[in-house]
Amino acid sequence: MSIIDLLFAVPEDISPCCIRSDLYSAEALAELPVSSQRTKCPAVIRVLASLVERVVLRNERLPSLSAQADLKKFSVFSGSRVPTVTIEQYLERIFRYANCSTSCFVVAYAYIDRLVQLQPALRITFANVHRILIASILVSAKFLDDTHYHNAYYAQIGGISTQEMNKLEWSFLLLLGFRLHLTVSAFGSYCSHLEREVSFGGGYQIERVLQTICTLDEKAQKSQDYSTLVV
Repeated sequence: MSIIDLLFAVPEDISPCCIRSDLYSAEALAELPVSSQRTKCPAVIRVLASLVERVVLRNERLPSLSAQADLKKFSVFSGSRVPTVTIEQYLERIFRYANCSTSCFVVAYAYIDRLVQLQPALRITFANVHRILIASILVSAKFLDDTHYHNAYYAQIGGISTQEMNKLEWSFLLLLGFRLHLTVSAFGSYCSHLEREVSFGGGYQIERVLQTICTLDEKAQKSQDYSTLVV
């Protein structure tokens, strides 16, 4: 069962109200005072953090898995200790310093959902969630944005070494089978799920930049050529 199946069992007729896409737009933050920019992030960051944390808490309550050889391929995502920073704080840090579009966070979440479906033995827990997040956002930024920072800079943001960042990226790609293409309709579906989640607290609409900057053919070609971008 995918993350979406677990989290979004809500009636189809729920619709956002009081639409305010500015709360999900990175451009809107530029109009805020500098002091506010340092503390405020688009609401989509908080929504994603809440959803991911719910998955983690659910997995933490499950019985421990027996040691299996195939679980070793996931060990790269587990640190020596559980980070003290919360999931929301970690995502906010990435947003502030990575300067990637808010759409990258939606695509990164889609990649994590795809990862869980392709790798059912993988459990996202407090021990590995931070590294999975930084890897997914790095990959989505390279795939989606015209400009992005290099791996060494993302490593600094994530609090890991450049070598570790490179390993995380490569392992993430291998586990996904380099399946990075996300159709416009699929992206819209993930946005709709997120909007339903937010609608319980007022309802907003996430910016859908992907719909205006990509086509099926361009994405398919970019997916094939992605390996040349890995540092």
